[in-house]
Amino acid sequence: LEYKGLAIAIADGMSASEGGKEASQMSVQMFLDDYFSTPESWSVKRSVTKVISSLNGWLYSQSQRYQSAQGMVTTFSSIVIKSHTAHLFHIGDSRIYRLRGDEFEQLTHDHRLQLGSGKSYLSRALGIDTSLNIDYRTEEVELGDVFFMSTDGVHDFLDDSGIKTLMTGGGLNKSDVNDAKLTDVCEQLIVSALEQGSDDNLTCQLLRINSLPEASKIEVFEALSRLPFPPDLQVGQVMDGYRILRELHASSRSQVYLAEDTRASETQASKVVIKTPSVNFEDDALYIDLFLQEEWVGKRLNSAYLLKTCQPDRDRQFLYTVHEYLQGQTLEQWMHDNPNPTLTEVRDIVDQIAHGLRAMHRLEMLHQDLKPGNILINAENSIKIIDFGSTKIAGLAETQSVLEHNHIVGTANYSAPEYFKGEPGTNRSDIYSLGVIAYEMLTGRLPYGEIRPETAHRKRFSYLSARQLNPAVPAWVNDALSKAVQPNPALRYGLISEFIADLKKPNAELAQHHKKPLIEKHPIRFWQGLALIEIVLIAYLLTRLFA
Repeated sequence: LEYKGLAIAIADGMSASEGGKEASQMSVQMFLDDYFSTPESWSVKRSVTKVISSLNGWLYSQSQRYQSAQGMVTTFSSIVIKSHTAHLFHIGDSRIYRLRGDEFEQLTHDHRLQLGSGKSYLSRALGIDTSLNIDYRTEEVELGDVFFMSTDGVHDFLDDSGIKTLMTGGGLNKSDVNDAKLTDVCEQLIVSALEQGSDDNLTCQLLRINSLPEASKIEVFEALSRLPFPPDLQVGQVMDGYRILRELHASSRSQVYLAEDTRASETQASKVVIKTPSVNFEDDALYIDLFLQEEWVGKRLNSAYLLKTCQPDRDRQFLYTVHEYLQGQTLEQWMHDNPNPTLTEVRDIVDQIAHGLRAMHRLEMLHQDLKPGNILINAENSIKIIDFGSTKIAGLAETQSVLEHNHIVGTANYSAPEYFKGEPGTNRSDIYSLGVIAYEMLTGRLPYGEIRPETAHRKRFSYLSARQLNPAVPAWVNDALSKAVQPNPALRYGLISEFIADLKKPNAELAQHHKKPLIEKHPIRFWQGLALIEIVLIAYLLTRLFA
């Protein structure tokens, strides 16, 4: 319920489809099984779309068992209710309605093509083609809402007013509704449709919203602060079986220690990294939430380019997280030690970072704080992205919370400009950060200079060619960098793979697109030249005037 919500579905096999009955049955069963198996980090829309698309492909392939070209075809409609939102998905002519108070509304549109003389056929359905267009919409859910789902055997023989009359007459818009009353109304609807001459599949469902997840700030804080903050840890001290060896890093927000796991088996790594929260934020619910979220994210990531979070194998007395121990330095320090890396070295490092980001993006996670200080690199130049405290998870963002995560995340110099305008981040925002890192590795500078957080929303972004700082940078590489760090996300790369490809070989289309007029390429020279022309012209006119 917390991460995936609840799901209901209805399907009706197409009458001309030999395997329609099997198709409808399998669609509902497989949908409900597979939806709840999708990653918890995925949004409802992505999860359902992936499942239904896969289901459509399976049905289409199974149709080959039948003589008819439309062997397994079915309508399909579903509702996923997560937090305070209903997500509606629809293909075909099954329907979803909502009764709110005395207002009865059809929320879906029939995909049925009318041919005249009362004849019609389905224009969209599952299993009818390899491609699939799914209707999707969201509706805010309120207490007392009643959702009604039906097949055409019901709603083709009962008009909307008749359905509403039976629902309101059964008291479904009142507060004292129980399961028995919902079942009675369903049976009345079916009987009424039969009396009106229905000779088709008669299926309907009723879902009433009796309660919604609500939590006060006090309740949220109590849930988050079940574990106390640990005290300052000293070398040699043992906490839950972890012996502290030394402090690796300390800031106003957290402490990081190298520790030895005294309970580790022979097959386990004995050295781990312990991260503890700062006591400065002991009463800050948002800070604690983000600290716990970092562990939640880390446990769901699986990539050689992302820091691994250790699965807890013991009860904890205090609030802390455990991570794998990596030998090496931050990319920030590496850049200081290697001020003139080769283009090959830069490509290799950027490519590894891209692999890590892609692993996160596949789970609908945005890092949002990608910078050299959050990338570790070892002696073999292998990298790992660390620090998931600012990560945005699409699946969790759909859950209503009393804690607002709408602050500007990340470090200003590497954060995409849209964040400073209060706009939400996308995959393109992480690509921007990656582009800035690549630019800095090649030039030692930032593409837009130093950016102060307090004035970032007023910043004018004017790109400085990497070739002006490092003539060894090929023009086509500079074109790729320029597109990656475009202030306007719509003009930026949409896929990380596109950026990586353009860093490895010239993109003729990109080079053509980046042929700019002189005023854009060299604005200072343009205005200097224009001023010189004006001076010459004025001198000429003065000469003629006084001649």
